[in-house]
Amino acid sequence: MPEMYIAGRWTAGSASEHINIIDPATEEVLASVPRGTSADAQAAVAAAKDAFDDWRRTSANERADMLHEAANLMREHFDELATLLTREEGKPYSENEEEMEWTLNTFHYYAELGRHEIGSVIPPGDPAQFNFVIREPYGVAACIIPWNYPLLLLAWKVAPALAAGNTVVIKPSELTPLATLRLAELAFAHLPPGVVNVVTGFGPEVGEPLVRHPDVPVIAFTGSVATGQRIASIAAPMMKKLHLELGGKDPMVIAPDMEIETAVSALAYAALLNAGQVCTSTERVYVHQSQYAAFSEELASFVSSLRLGNGLDENVDIGPMIEDRFRDKVAGHIAEAVSRGARVLVGGGNATGFDRGYFFQPTVLIDANHSMKIMREETFGPAIPLMPYRDFDEAIRLCNDSALGLGATLMSHDARLVKRFFENVKAGTIWINDPLTDNYAGPFGGMKMTGGGRELGQAGFDEFTEIKHVHWDIEGGIKDYWFPY
Repeated sequence: MPEMYIAGRWTAGSASEHINIIDPATEEVLASVPRGTSADAQAAVAAAKDAFDDWRRTSANERADMLHEAANLMREHFDELATLLTREEGKPYSENEEEMEWTLNTFHYYAELGRHEIGSVIPPGDPAQFNFVIREPYGVAACIIPWNYPLLLLAWKVAPALAAGNTVVIKPSELTPLATLRLAELAFAHLPPGVVNVVTGFGPEVGEPLVRHPDVPVIAFTGSVATGQRIASIAAPMMKKLHLELGGKDPMVIAPDMEIETAVSALAYAALLNAGQVCTSTERVYVHQSQYAAFSEELASFVSSLRLGNGLDENVDIGPMIEDRFRDKVAGHIAEAVSRGARVLVGGGNATGFDRGYFFQPTVLIDANHSMKIMREETFGPAIPLMPYRDFDEAIRLCNDSALGLGATLMSHDARLVKRFFENVKAGTIWINDPLTDNYAGPFGGMKMTGGGRELGQAGFDEFTEIKHVHWDIEGGIKDYWFPY
């Protein structure tokens, strides 16, 4: 049975109970992990705090070498980790190959950025003065990771945090902790004890104690708006640094100049990757009324051809959802939309032909509108609602008619429309003709209720550093503007 990783040692901690980890494709128990407690969270924080001073004073070159080594070890165990991700999280193996590539290369990227970046020299106000800015690590960073990309979203937090000189306590989702624990065993064992710690358990029992802990100045979290609001309310009195990415309701606009075949293929990928369980999934689609009927028909045909099954099967396009309760939420959104006048062209319910597993039919709905939950609340599943628009101004207005602002996609070759789109749509990432593609150097994060944190790029590194301005008067003489006047 896997144990928690604290201070460089494997331990059951104070846990007296365990959590069964379920394969969502078979509903079989893969393993059990300790149900961590507040005491375990405190032990992990104490270990990370003890390790911090030495780690922050480790040279940037040494830290870079260790992060590169972590990435190299991930490469050596690539297939094992990708397979374990598939078994505990469900998405097809090919998608987990991509997750592994992103995970290990994120460590390579931040290894070099941490070697390069510490601050800047700024112009002084007087020739006798020297002014510079230093970026310093905060201390212990609590990294609370969701279940849909267990290693990728870990890397986006942990790699920059470590590169900047922080130590970390990782709380993986209680649904998908196995790949994280195995990663710690395979790729982090060479790091000094306490630099990386992993505590398994539920949010109220482990996550909340981490947020409340006075020795944790940084909270990095990806998850729901409600949980993010809870974290913010706890952290506010202690003035903690919050690094929050709280989900999305991403729109896609199909411009009238775009080829239907290309747009259909892009949309299916953007909406159904990981069975729609992606924070940047396209969850509402606006098609120009001149193309609406033809586009809907072509999309329904394309989606009908996609293959569901166990993600370990190489012939599968879409795997299961993570749990039955998430599948029920998708079904509820569809049912509510239908009750308000939407029509299902394809799918609409639990997939048949499977003895076990949380499979849901990829679904296409037409005649959706903003009175429906499926166009306003995060669905987080394989449902594609379509709505016609009359002109581009209306399309932009519909995109912005949401409390969330993570990403948005436009499918168009018209440069004038592209410019209007990226200038006027309120979202942290704008994709033109290539949805859901990230860039190691490009900041990722949202606006509005999605939260203001940024991952990747220089901005992702800066999230884990605080700025110190040094003003040095080298001459050091008495100033004529001092007392007495």
